[in-house]
Amino acid sequence: MSRSIKIEPLTAEKFAPFGDVMDTSGSADKVINQGKCGRFHDRANLDFSDGQAGVSIFKSEKRVLPLTLDLVERHPAGSQAFIPMSADPFLVVVATDDDGTPVNPRAFVTESGQAINFHKNTWHGVLTPLSDPGLFAVVDRIGDGANLEEHWFEQPYVIEN
Repeated sequence: MSRSIKIEPLTAEKFAPFGDVMDTSGSADKVINQGKCGRFHDRANLDFSDGQAGVSIFKSEKRVLPLTLDLVERHPAGSQAFIPMSADPFLVVVATDDDGTPVNPRAFVTESGQAINFHKNTWHGVLTPLSDPGLFAVVDRIGDGANLEEHWFEQPYVIEN
């Protein structure tokens, strides 16, 4: 028997316990490039216990709703930012932590122009583009030692509109 999760719009306020929403909301911090470009400065709290920030490119197959959620993961040694390289929305799944166990998963859908940064040690679903090509720049910790913990749900959830 599966449990249902309804998708919510992604807002900075709703997502704050899990990470940062990176977008161009509000006024630009600075206007640059001969007055033609607004800089929305330092929109993510990158946090690494050791190692360094690395930028990788991920290419993922699109996912189709409804979606079965049976796995979440977290990165205890560093935050992880996902920056889409297209204007297409993607799904962001997170869960709160209850003494090492993910509980109460939530699903958010981004709007065009939004990116996210998961706080260090936040339970989250895998990369979930809703359109092809599913191309993302990812900023996360590069360093020695394990930085991945997975949790498989005994009873999966179904994410739906």
